Amino acid sequence: MTPVTRQVVFINAAHTITHYALLILATASLAMVYQEPDLFGADYGPVITMGTAMFVVYGALALPMGWLQARLGRKALMVAFYFGAGAGMVLAGLAQSAWMLGLWLGVMGAFLAIYHPIGTAIIAECGGDRVGRAMGINGVFGNLGVALAPLVTGLLAAQFGWRLAFILPGLCCAAIGVLYAREPAFDGTRLPGAKPFPQIPAPVVRRAVMVLLALGATSGLVFNAFTLLVPKLMEERLATSPDLLPLIALLAFAATICGGITQFTVGSMIDRRTLKGVFMPLALMLVPGLLALSFLQGWVVLPVSAMVAAAIFGQVTVNETMMARYIAPPLRAKLYSVRFTVGFMGAALASPLIGTLHQATGSLAVTMLVLGGISMITLACALAFPNREEELKPELWARQVAPAE
Repeated sequence: MTPVTRQVVFINAAHTITHYALLILATASLAMVYQEPDLFGADYGPVITMGTAMFVVYGALALPMGWLQARLGRKALMVAFYFGAGAGMVLAGLAQSAWMLGLWLGVMGAFLAIYHPIGTAIIAECGGDRVGRAMGINGVFGNLGVALAPLVTGLLAAQFGWRLAFILPGLCCAAIGVLYAREPAFDGTRLPGAKPFPQIPAPVVRRAVMVLLALGATSGLVFNAFTLLVPKLMEERLATSPDLLPLIALLAFAATICGGITQFTVGSMIDRRTLKGVFMPLALMLVPGLLALSFLQGWVVLPVSAMVAAAIFGQVTVNETMMARYIAPPLRAKLYSVRFTVGFMGAALASPLIGTLHQATGSLAVTMLVLGGISMITLACALAFPNREEELKPELWARQVAPAE
């Protein structure tokens, strides 16, 4: 296995761990209200809201990662990711009070914040001329974590208790960190055959960055809210008994794994089509899908949830490739830090939004309507993004034409 391949394997594994860890609480909370109601209460809303600090810290600390990378190096930050996130999960599983659980979830979120600005920049460099495919594969691993989190957490919580559902993944994360610590430092900009980044007209770059930042806030909230509420949606619409937690977990896995499959497909399409050409169909699918989930009941919820997951996760691959196509490598980690911070701060609103609306209404219907409304902004961003043939033929940027559709 080459150094590049090993690096990609570890970075993809980190992506899986990031999304898995962020979603343990979403399914564990269904068990916590039954297994330890005296400690955490018997209502879903307040328990899921305990994840707010985790997402706030996760979002806020993404911002300085580009700066820290320049001073500490990517290797040191990724080693810290593995050991810090692993320790946070283990300590969350050992928490003996609600505030301690919130604290350790916040610690876990702080170390998970390292991944996206640093890991995504590494994947963009390793992708070379096929950055879309590289981002798509990386997205599959991320959404494997999204899909596995409810499945594995549900099974562990049902069989061994919610605490082990945090502790075991934490130990696995630290074990991978031991292996990664033995890897040499990696610099993808020095790979043989690496091509210089083209000179892109400043107005086009500004337009792309503005759209990306707007997308960050809205898509981050919708992505996080949907992945958090999927287990509860399946329980509410398909399996209402607490004894059916493993089935709920399996259904949530089935719905979200479609997102992973879509990301690989979208990644391959991006290398052959402009980003806007791929983005628009996904944005058009999302709004009606979320609105439909506000009222659908029964087994039809499963395929519609799968369609929504496909649209949400497919957009992630498009968004991350946008930055790789329009931002030069020296600035990429810093711009990823800014974009992910904006996105994660929007994502931090997901837990209180779901918890508050569910507590007020007793269902997820209003939550789905709100997410559908927010997704209309994503559609507007898709319409505003540049549609340039130079994306597929970077040498054409040298013509320095005025930006046009």
